Amino acid sequence: MKGRIHSLETFGTVDGPGIRFVLFMQGCALQCRYCHNPDSWDTTAGTQMSVEEVLAEIEPYVHYYRASGGGLTVTGGEPTLQAPFVAKLFEECKRRFGLTTALDSSGFCDPSHAGALIDATDLVLLDLKVMNREAHTALTSQPNDRILKFAQWLSDRGQRMWIRHVLIPGLTDDAEDLLEMGRFIGSLNGVEKIEVLPYHRMGVYKWQQMGKEYTLDGFTEPTDKEVTRAYQLIEQGRTQVTANIVV
Repeated sequence: MKGRIHSLETFGTVDGPGIRFVLFMQGCALQCRYCHNPDSWDTTAGTQMSVEEVLAEIEPYVHYYRASGGGLTVTGGEPTLQAPFVAKLFEECKRRFGLTTALDSSGFCDPSHAGALIDATDLVLLDLKVMNREAHTALTSQPNDRILKFAQWLSDRGQRMWIRHVLIPGLTDDAEDLLEMGRFIGSLNGVEKIEVLPYHRMGVYKWQQMGKEYTLDGFTEPTDKEVTRAYQLIEQGRTQVTANIVV
């Protein structure tokens, strides 16, 4: 079995706990306007590698991952598009090296295709873009029904999750939408952490090299104050649900 790989990173520190080997899978069904890896969208591109070949890349650094409480994170692209390969990789990584596994996903996945993968996943890093269905389609090219269903499915399984939200002032920072996101998160089981990720423009050059129009030229990175506001609104919405449950 081989997977299509976009790239790999041996010293990741922002995609899960500790120091992590980060594997970027090729292929994604979404086309997020802020994506910093648009070259990962094409499902026919990338480098084909076997599970053994990926494990050989991980092995020299296993000591560092163990010592830091880290492990392996698979991201993308969208890793659930290659669920059987990632599931096998996670199973072997845990069996051979005893490392923890994290899946960084948009959640744009039918749960019927992800059972074995989630069985081998310790932590899901789930990206929530916006809650408004029309705004989500405008931002990513797809509605969010499947993503919300996937999140609920993970919740029903009691899956450990970190929720991630990319904050773009004027695009993903609407107050009511952030409150609604908080309410949705508050209804889920297993959420251990919420991360508001500031929008950045480090991938713009890739859009230019690929001849793709980058439509966010007028948008800026959020200030610390705007990030704090987003955290507060999400937590406010989350608390509303928690309070209702307690009552």
